[in-house]
Amino acid sequence: MNEIIHLINEMSPYLLLGFLLAGLMHSFIPGRYYTKFLAKKSFRSVINAALFGIPLPLCSCGVIPTAMSLRKEGASKGAVASFLIATPQTGVDSIIATFSLMGLPFAIVRPIAALLTAVFGGAMVNITDTSKEMAGKAESHEHNGHSHEHKGFMHKLREAIEYAYVEMMEDIGKWLVVGLIIAGLITVFVPAEMFAIFNGNTLASMLLVLCIALPMYLCATGSIPIAVALMMKGLTPGAALVLLMAGPACNFASMLVIRKVLGMRTLATYLASIIIGSIAFGYMIDYLQFSGTVNFLEHLTLQQACCDEGDGWFAWTCTILMILMLINAMVLQKLGLRKAHHCHCHDGHHHDEDSCSCGCESDECHSEQNVVKYIVEGMNCNHCRTNAEKALLQVEGVTSASVDLASKEAVVTGTASEEQLREAIESIGFELKKP
Repeated sequence: MNEIIHLINEMSPYLLLGFLLAGLMHSFIPGRYYTKFLAKKSFRSVINAALFGIPLPLCSCGVIPTAMSLRKEGASKGAVASFLIATPQTGVDSIIATFSLMGLPFAIVRPIAALLTAVFGGAMVNITDTSKEMAGKAESHEHNGHSHEHKGFMHKLREAIEYAYVEMMEDIGKWLVVGLIIAGLITVFVPAEMFAIFNGNTLASMLLVLCIALPMYLCATGSIPIAVALMMKGLTPGAALVLLMAGPACNFASMLVIRKVLGMRTLATYLASIIIGSIAFGYMIDYLQFSGTVNFLEHLTLQQACCDEGDGWFAWTCTILMILMLINAMVLQKLGLRKAHHCHCHDGHHHDEDSCSCGCESDECHSEQNVVKYIVEGMNCNHCRTNAEKALLQVEGVTSASVDLASKEAVVTGTASEEQLREAIESIGFELKKP
């Protein structure tokens, strides 16, 4: 288990840095900034979607409602497909973590592979899609989003740190832990000669990895220690890249949502792009490796040598900090202690949940507006919660909405009907139920 402990120590400083950069992006770049570049059914919108998606720290579950929200606000199907393929494969945090555990060549190839695969998939969706695109809606709901312009620098900085070290820890932390546990089990129980049967047959090992990775949930960061552990057992670098691409980009739940919202043709093109792209880049990686052009295993060899020497105090300090943050986030989420103490209103401000009136104080006003509670099924992370709140706020007649991730409870104030609310939630891939 020394190898796994060394992996954690090696990764923790880079993860903490990556989470911070992700938090700064989240807090200082308004969400609607992206939408206006994705509306046209054009090749440029497909490229924009991939370029926007690559650095965003969205996990495989969080990218689905975000992409569906972009679609609802007017993004083209091709741009949405490109965003869906590129975003979960990478992220500023996972790129930095890839560099820490797998070296510079992998850290360069991984986002390039995500970009080209996403552009190919998005372009194919636009070519094969015969439906008429929706008119752009980005401006029509600007007043419903969170206001970035009216927040001061220190407020944004505090928001960035909370997002990085609380919300992201809640969203990615458990999957990172799962990835490390799986990597440990592989290290201990998988025999070193297991992948020897694939010597001379790279395609067979890639197809095996695809069969495992496509239906299951893997986040971009949590898949890294699994890929490293498998390479230690003899899996080729190309097959490891297939895992890093296909695992985060696709899972059974996302397939169902894409089929429901974007259609079967888009789903087929989406899956074909991921499979073709991952195998093509896997072959390229193995060719470069075995021809001696680029050594993708060099960093792994150096790591194994460093493992015998022990880790420094800085690495251990970062690991301890990360463990404390993981315990804090995961325990609070599990116990439901970190509930949202505010609701979001059409004025763009936060209000205390106990006085969520959004400017309406009179008894007559309250009698005209119903306060109803629902259960939102399908949410797995804070991105899901944010998109659910946003979808509810965009319904005509809703004056405020608050969604709690731990209890799945949505509290909505306004005159909108249940059918309108259900349609809004289902449009981003979730399900609305009565409690």
